[in-house]
Amino acid sequence: MTIQVSPSSIPNSDTVMTSALLDRDAYLTELLNQLTVPETEGWLQELRQRAANWVRHSTIPTTREEEWRFTDLSALRQVQFQVETQLKQADISPIPEAVNSRLVFVNGVYAPELSAVADLPSGVVVSNLAKLSVGEQERVRQYLAQAEGAQEVFTALNTVGLTDVAVVLVAKNVVVETPIHLLFISMVGEVATISQPRCLVVAEGGSQVSLIEEYTNGAAKEAVYLTNAVTEIWVGENAQVSHTRVEREGGEAFHIGKTAIAQARDSRYTCNAITFGGKLSRHNLEILQTGEQTETILNGLTIIAGKQVADTHSALALNYPHGTSKQLHKCIVGDRAHAVFNGKVFVPKPAQLTDAAQLNRNLLLSSKARVDTKPQLEITADNVKCAHGATVSQLEDDEIFYLQSRGIDENDARKLLINAFAAEIITQIPVPSLQENLFNTVTSLKSPTTD
Repeated sequence: MTIQVSPSSIPNSDTVMTSALLDRDAYLTELLNQLTVPETEGWLQELRQRAANWVRHSTIPTTREEEWRFTDLSALRQVQFQVETQLKQADISPIPEAVNSRLVFVNGVYAPELSAVADLPSGVVVSNLAKLSVGEQERVRQYLAQAEGAQEVFTALNTVGLTDVAVVLVAKNVVVETPIHLLFISMVGEVATISQPRCLVVAEGGSQVSLIEEYTNGAAKEAVYLTNAVTEIWVGENAQVSHTRVEREGGEAFHIGKTAIAQARDSRYTCNAITFGGKLSRHNLEILQTGEQTETILNGLTIIAGKQVADTHSALALNYPHGTSKQLHKCIVGDRAHAVFNGKVFVPKPAQLTDAAQLNRNLLLSSKARVDTKPQLEITADNVKCAHGATVSQLEDDEIFYLQSRGIDENDARKLLINAFAAEIITQIPVPSLQENLFNTVTSLKSPTTD
């Protein structure tokens, strides 16, 4: 008998709860009322109703809970969010490699005039849910909201307000040469709004696809808003998915994101997660191995300053033999910003001959910058090769002095060293124009402070 470990602490089975536990959190209940969509018949309504029941039994996490010990959501609770009902105009700068393979959503609403899907191979579907055929919707039904951890409070909240989905379906043995760009833009006015993007990617056996998932602020001025995003990716046997996730929300925004991955036998999944924006951001990355001999590569880069808080929680469940995983997460923290990294790797007894490595490296640019790091390995298998670690450092004076001795001023020397630290992650992104864009973003950041 094989006992599988789940990357989520929340089970996926329904549990009967007493009515006394309903509506435990008044703030959540108000959000629930905002997000509830008109009732319709069918499987989508059943998903929403099931999720609503879980939300009504839940509460917003607090720092008393281990998974949220370093991330305080009290500032989020002070904002009354509303759902944006009108599609607002936005401007975009298309990624050249994905000029004809992008879906754009504005405030969570599909924007067909900004989207462009053409010249994709036969067997590839890139569309919003509403435009899918009956047969394609039936395929979506088999996967949507079926990932482990669907009852986690923010994931369930996303499902409650589910009206549309960015869908990518890749048939067996189809190789997609063009990257697919899923762009989510927030356009906010005077009223604080909530949007809940949802992505579903299914790469069937033997297929290959590259994804760019991007969250950005399109408004001219900073505004308060909440993005609560969920992405589910199903990687079939011997399939390969390269996934780049870029979060650059506005400076007053809250961003909570879930990425749930299921990897079948012999599959390969790579995630490059880049975090720049948001007053407070949290990314939950959960990978479940469902077959032998998988390869998982997780690269992460967080760059924050001011009073930003950026939290990355990853959980990788390696349930079968011969799995390999490599994780490198880097944080560059300036001013009074606060970065959090918690990475778990589970290796139960059936997962013999697993090779797993995890490293978190942090660069503090200020004496008041803060990082809390907790890499974790939970191993019960006895024939494995596993390692983990974390480092926290500052820019070295002798390195700065050396560059100054070569005619580079102190400010440029610091930027050069910061770029070099970030380059190890950015250069892993398989889209050259996006690499260049991200390097420009790093370079254009304000000069790091050391006070």
